[in-house]
Amino acid sequence: MTNPGKTNAPFGRTLCAMITPFTESGALDLDGAGRLADRLVTDGCDGLVLNGTTGESPTTTDTEKAELVRAVRTAVGERASIVAGVGTFDTRHTVELTLAAEKAGADGVLVVTPYYSRPPQDAVEAHFRTVADASGLPVMLYDIPGRTGTRIEPETMIRLAEHPRIMAVKDCSYDFLGTQKVLARTELGYYAGCDEHILALYAVGAAGCVSTVANVVPRHVAEILEAFEAGDTARAARLQQRVTPLIEEMTAAGLPGTVTAKALLNALGRPAGPVRAPLRPAGREAADGLRAVYQEFMAV
Repeated sequence: MTNPGKTNAPFGRTLCAMITPFTESGALDLDGAGRLADRLVTDGCDGLVLNGTTGESPTTTDTEKAELVRAVRTAVGERASIVAGVGTFDTRHTVELTLAAEKAGADGVLVVTPYYSRPPQDAVEAHFRTVADASGLPVMLYDIPGRTGTRIEPETMIRLAEHPRIMAVKDCSYDFLGTQKVLARTELGYYAGCDEHILALYAVGAAGCVSTVANVVPRHVAEILEAFEAGDTARAARLQQRVTPLIEEMTAAGLPGTVTAKALLNALGRPAGPVRAPLRPAGREAADGLRAVYQEFMAV
């Protein structure tokens, strides 16, 4: 699925980094995943990223990852693109997950920089090229050095953009200058991976966002980009500012976005369930704070 308003938006504009619902016993909740995905798409998301960090990919099995893609594909049909997270610190395993995602019905794959081993840039580049060569799926690179310990340097990104299947980037680099350098020199579709950067990155030519906050306010996130696309930049700014307290509470207040998103979704009676260890659910004080900020947001 592409966004007609952008020529470099291979997976749409408003993508949600969807949580992975579990049952109270901790099993994969495929029915809940389908219902949540359907709601997100109905409420404004034209793309879903599954099996990412927010989707607790470190603690789901390869089989569960493929089952989730199939269930969500069935639930949303062709109404939204599905990008499957397949990144690991092992090139061989990443290729295996890529092939499984393709077979399960994904439209593309999200590939994070290999973490922990901190490979040099030539090895990072070779890793991404090997994964991109392994299937027919388009690739979204995931640049998040704060978690992986390794940046995809702008010059590496520019070289990778020459690969016909490397088409997009989820940008959590916090390097606005470096991002603009790549935007100016490539046709890569950039997606803001940090909710506080949704409007700012879109304003300099990005394709859209991969949003954690969209798990709970998908329509509002979509409206930020829709307002800017329509030329109403003042309204877009107001919408971004309005959601800022919720972004801060969900992504910058000390708890992982998975934990905060699930706490709010559970409070709203939507599919979510528990998190898997080593994550722990939000405590009473944090959960109450999240609900208070959400209620204040909804009251405006």
